[in-house]
Amino acid sequence: MPANDLRLLIDAARSAGKVATPFWRQSPVVWEKADEAGPVTEADLAVDAILKQQLLAARPDYGWLSEETEDEPGRLTNDRIFIVDPIDGTRSFIAGETTWSHSIAVAEKGQIIAAAVFLPMLDKLYTAHIGGGAQLNGVTIRHSNTARFPGASVLSARPNFDPMHWQGGTPPVQRHFRASLAYRLALVAEGRFDAMLTLRDTWEWDVAAGTLLVLEAGALVTDKHGAAPVFNNLNPKLSGMLAGTRAVHAGLRERLL
Repeated sequence: MPANDLRLLIDAARSAGKVATPFWRQSPVVWEKADEAGPVTEADLAVDAILKQQLLAARPDYGWLSEETEDEPGRLTNDRIFIVDPIDGTRSFIAGETTWSHSIAVAEKGQIIAAAVFLPMLDKLYTAHIGGGAQLNGVTIRHSNTARFPGASVLSARPNFDPMHWQGGTPPVQRHFRASLAYRLALVAEGRFDAMLTLRDTWEWDVAAGTLLVLEAGALVTDKHGAAPVFNNLNPKLSGMLAGTRAVHAGLRERLL
């Protein structure tokens, strides 16, 4: 049941925080991944190891997809699968900032059914299970009340607002930024921002948990083309992501080229 899986994810997220925290601001070993895939630290691998051990010990029949584990196509045969980003916002972690997170989700036949996003340094635990709403530290959260598109607050990296992507130039919104995609989605679910946007192909582990948070908070999530995201793909990438209140989502989507 999703509720039982959520309890498991919460315990695992807190375990991940205990593993990662001793590395934070302690100059962890860092190296660059192949194919310019970005940095990874010894903390990422340590968290990945504890999550894989803890989660699969509890659910040995589930598949596994993680940023820091070599992918195994056998996961495609599992009805349920863990989708994990051990540390989302690794650059933020390396820089000693506080907005990195652990992002953990369960997908069932392509749909996220349970999710946890934990920011240990801020003591913020976002959780959701399908049909059960979204919570922050156990308190129900909802999307913002913004019904108008102009002036909306949108979390996004600067290149996404290059005029080349938009009909009629950059849209009339206020751009903000957080390094962790999972945290961006969580902040939209919490109602602190009206929307988030990324136009680049997006790894499933970056957005799986956050997707359910936004949906259960009553907002809308699609890829950049307007299609509902489906998870546990052979190539575990989505065509960007657009999440937010329906009015703001529609305003952004209508202007995207």
